[in-house]
Formats: sequence, structure tokens, C-alpha cells
Amino acid sequence: MKTDKQTRPSLYKTVWRWHFYAGLLIAPFLIILAVTGSIYLYKPQIENFLYKELYEVTPQDERISPTTQIEEVKKHYPEAVVTTFRPGESDNRSSEVGIMNHEESLTIFSDPYTGNIIGELNNEDRIMDKIEEFHGELMSGTVGDRIVELVACWAVILVITGFYLWMPKKKFTVSGVFIPRFKKGKKILVRDLHAVPGFWIAAGMLFLIMTGLPWSGFWGGHFQNFATQTGVGYPPSIYFGSAPTATIQTKDIADVPWAAENLEIPSSEVEGFIPIPIDEVVTVAEREGIHPSYTIYMPSDPTGVYTLSAYPPKAQDELTMHVDQYTGAVLTDYRFENYGLIGKVVALGVTLHKGTQFGWFNQLISLIICWGIIFVAFSGYYLWLIRKKKHDLSAPKAPSARKVKGFLILLIILGIIFPLVGVSIIVVWLIDWLFIQRIPKLKQFFHA
Repeated sequence: MKTDKQTRPSLYKTVWRWHFYAGLLIAPFLIILAVTGSIYLYKPQIENFLYKELYEVTPQDERISPTTQIEEVKKHYPEAVVTTFRPGESDNRSSEVGIMNHEESLTIFSDPYTGNIIGELNNEDRIMDKIEEFHGELMSGTVGDRIVELVACWAVILVITGFYLWMPKKKFTVSGVFIPRFKKGKKILVRDLHAVPGFWIAAGMLFLIMTGLPWSGFWGGHFQNFATQTGVGYPPSIYFGSAPTATIQTKDIADVPWAAENLEIPSSEVEGFIPIPIDEVVTVAEREGIHPSYTIYMPSDPTGVYTLSAYPPKAQDELTMHVDQYTGAVLTDYRFENYGLIGKVVALGVTLHKGTQFGWFNQLISLIICWGIIFVAFSGYYLWLIRKKKHDLSAPKAPSARKVKGFLILLIILGIIFPLVGVSIIVVWLIDWLFIQRIPKLKQFFHA
């Protein structure tokens, strides 16, 4: 039977090996995510600067009606279809009318006091939306989304293995554990400049990963469906009357909070009714105390509804509401207090992830974590470069799998929790078994 003294070196080498290869492969993507994430944290400030002339208006005594504002937009874009209306969250903020004009999605900015058109913006040209797309899917659609998800999941393994490598193996000392050792030589200093900051940002890095995963296409989609089907998504009591049987979900027609994306859409009654003007929908929003940053999505067909979505800085102010387009009756009123436990946790996680929940302080903490990730990634690469030999990767030699069964079981568990990780582990094992172990030069290069 193996003793602890015999097992520990093998386990340490195995953990180090997985940490090494995981870091080598995903660090460039982590840098991309950290850079784009740190920029996106300041979306409100950046957009207020970029679009200041479109956003700001001079407050006057009275506003003109939303209907009049929309009619003015239609005069300038007679062939356009109006899709959304956003009244603006303050007295000095312009209104926004969303339109589809010759297959272009445009936002028209209107002065709510005069009805004058301030300007237009093609939604595909929004800089921060490009940053968000790069951050979430590397601007590569589904393939990019899966790569980002895989990187995020492997980053969890990177944190776990890094924590094990960071833990003192002999006596505990502050130097080299909580603060770098500056007088022990270059290699030790570089090691500490990688490991010590890694420890300090580990919890924050894990938090950003886990709060970002619900938005991923594969893991996040299955997690969202699980939350809905198990009853911790949305409760039937949010409907005024019977719950709808429609198969169309709210995410198919509107940009709404995560907890409301799977919300089924009720239908408007059509017999003998004339559609109400949007002014009445705004009145409903004011009466129901909706956060003023809400957007109204127009009905797309005779049985459709007005969908109101408030996606403000604080999760507690979120709202998704469906209003009958003929009677003005509130059919669905879904707010933070209606969310199940998972819905509330994810909602808070999202606003913390985006840096909006606690304002500038939230932004600052998240920014420090992002910068920490960038620093740790670069210091890890530098640590590898100063240790690397010419003819191989200088990775720790792979010990026998029998000596590290516990670690392999942990990988299997993580592979089950994160299916893309599980698939990638199988792919890595096949490459190792079919090629690396059978070709001497590859085996030497990878220290297999």
C-alpha cells in the first residue's frame, strides 16, 4: 500500500501538470475575457460619453404624448415598422423609438418635449454591444459561445489546481503564501508574483465565472430549463387568470431579465376591440410603479401583447410585464419578488457581474479582479518561459494514473457538472493515447 510520502509527490506533479496545460491553453482567452469585461463594466459611463448628444435633452414644463413622438418618427421613416418605445428614465433623457427600416434595426432618439428627431443609431453599430458580443462569444456565434463556455469551465479547474499548488506543503509562512518573496531570487519571485495574486483573486474569479455561466448557450440553456421545469423558475401565480398554453417564450420577442426568458406569453383578446394607444401602456407602467428605465415591445400580430421589460442596475427593480393590446389589462406581472430562489441568485449574480448592483464600488472591485486575472495570466506565461527548455514544453512528467485516483475522480465529477469539460477531457485522453504515447518525439516533447 502506498504511503502518504509516496503519493503526495505524484499528486503534486499531476495537479501541476493539469494546471500547466490548462493555463497554457486558456490563458489567452482569459485575457480576452478580462479585457473586454473590464471595458464592459463601464458601459453606462462610456455610452453616456459616446452618445451624449443623442441622450441629453433640455427639460421643459410638459412632455408630448408617446403617440405623437412615434407619429413624428413615422413621418421621417414612412416605411418603417415600430418595434419598441423607451420613454427615458429621467427628465433630461431623450425617448427612444426602435424601428425596422429596410431590414435595418435602428434606434431613433426623440425629444419628449418637442417631438423633434435628435438623431438615429444603427443598433449593429453600438460599440458596447460589439464588446459584449466579443466578451460572450468572441463575435463567432455559437462556436464562439461554446469556446467561451469551455474556457470558463476550465478556468474553474485552473483555480482549483492553482489553490492546491499555492497551499504550503510544510510549515506555514506569510512570505510566499500571502506576500511575494522579493529576496529569494528571480525564479521564486516570478513564481510568487503568479501564485500570490492568484490566491487573492481566486474567489472573485470563481464568482465572475459562475455568474457568467447562466448566460452561456449550452450549460446556461440547460441550467435555465432545469430551473424552469423544477419550479424554481417562475411561479404560475404571476398570471392574472389561467397560465397561458402558448409555446412562444418572452425571450423570443423581447430582451428581458434571465429569470423571465422562459416565461410563456399570454394572448390578447381580439373580438370587438380596437388596439389601445401606447399612451395607455405608459400610464399602466406609471401606475404599476415600474422602474423608469423600462422598454415597451410592440405586439407583432393581432393576438400579441405589449411586453414591458425593466432591466435596471439593481436586480430588485427588474420586471417583465405583458399587457393586453386591446383592453390594457395586465396579464403578467413578474418581478424580483416573484422569482424562485435560483432566479433571485442568478439575477443578483448578473448585476454584480456587470458591476451595476452597487454602483462605482461594484465596478471597482470587478475591475480589480479583471486586472488581477490579466496579471496572473501574463506572470504564468513568464514563469513558464524562464523555466522552459529548448526541446520540450518543460511540463511536469506524467505519473501513473493509479497513483492519483482521487484527482482523476475529481476531474470526472467536474466533467459531469460541466459537460463540455467532460467532452474535452475525453478528447485530450484520446489524443494522448492515440498519438502522444505512441510517437516517441511527441512523448518526449510533452513529458508524457
